[in-house]
Amino acid sequence: MPRQAEPTPVDVRIMHAATGLLVLAMVGLVLVAGARWLAAKSFFELRAIRVAGDVSRNNAATLRANAVPRLAGNFLTMDLQRARSAFEAVPWVRHASVRRVWPMRVEVTLEEHKPAAYWETKADGADSNSDASVDRQLVNSFGEVFQANLGDVEDEDLPTLAGPEGSAQQMLRMYQLLEEAVRPLDETVDRLDLSGRGSWRATLDKGEVIEIGRGDEAEVLARVRRFVSSISQVVSTSGGAPLVSADLRHADGYAVRLQGVKTQPVAGKTRK
Repeated sequence: MPRQAEPTPVDVRIMHAATGLLVLAMVGLVLVAGARWLAAKSFFELRAIRVAGDVSRNNAATLRANAVPRLAGNFLTMDLQRARSAFEAVPWVRHASVRRVWPMRVEVTLEEHKPAAYWETKADGADSNSDASVDRQLVNSFGEVFQANLGDVEDEDLPTLAGPEGSAQQMLRMYQLLEEAVRPLDETVDRLDLSGRGSWRATLDKGEVIEIGRGDEAEVLARVRRFVSSISQVVSTSGGAPLVSADLRHADGYAVRLQGVKTQPVAGKTRK
């Protein structure tokens, strides 16, 4: 009978397995080192950065000065998330998307802020009649507050919104609704204030101050529309004296102050 082979001792099998793992690890290290060496070679350096999308507020010079110095790596090693953050840190940039484009290019698509209003954050405890503000910034078309050079919009006829922190989106919507509501008067809303207690005050473009008071969106708009539908008649019966201010915080009417005319009481005693 042929002699059967004796089984390999356990310690020998363990040594062979360990040797195999060691070889695999060394091969892996060599491959990683080779990949890093290859990635660092000059032929992977970026050849161009192409910018698309909204670029009305920025040009090549501002992007080169603000974003490019913060980019690191080459075509293969660049962290796209960090590159996106670098471009989003540029003034006026709301959102940026970054992608690699062969050969050796990066394409950046920008979305810029569309300014809709100036923004003033009401200081703690400030009411709608207070001029106190923490800072003067801008609000974009999404109701988001952002920082930018205010001189860039000095030629744009932007209204001012002033309210508690976090209320910019709500205030932008209310401003848009009030703009529509006062259009029959051939007026626009120049400033809109919201107090910490929820009271609204609108200043029209000719300087008239309209105290609207508190309430939900429907209540506020109903009060303003009632005022708009009848104020022309009120002014006419008073000899056409210009409107100075109006108080809509009465249950059944409103009070007005006309230039050179003593304020008259109106129906309704309860104020909102």
